[in-house]
Amino acid sequence: MEDRLEMIFRLQKALDEDIMERRRLDFPYEVWMQKDILACMDELTELLNELNWKWWKNKKPLDPDAIKGELVDVLHFFVSMCIRSGMSAQDLFDGYIAKNKENFDRQYGRSKKTGYEVTANGTELSGD
Repeated sequence: MEDRLEMIFRLQKALDEDIMERRRLDFPYEVWMQKDILACMDELTELLNELNWKWWKNKKPLDPDAIKGELVDVLHFFVSMCIRSGMSAQDLFDGYIAKNKENFDRQYGRSKKTGYEVTANGTELSGD
């Protein structure tokens, strides 16, 4: 059975290639990344709009399906950026695992990176 993340990468690669071919798109790497970043930001804005962030506007009931749909849209463009950058699903997984460990180490003072220390009651320590 195919790994789920591998499947996401495979399906996204097929979609990207189909769109590029059918629409005759041929941008350099830098332009593709800019376009994917902007598209991802737009999807994040759509997600934010689902969460009633505008205090000057009447709130609407939250739509869990719309929220999930926007998160999936963000994933599409994020995975496209990974693929364009030569990152595989395994590379993403390995990078995530390493960074997750580092993030925990930072929170518990086990990292060389400083500025994450907290007191016993959960408040941050003041810096210089």
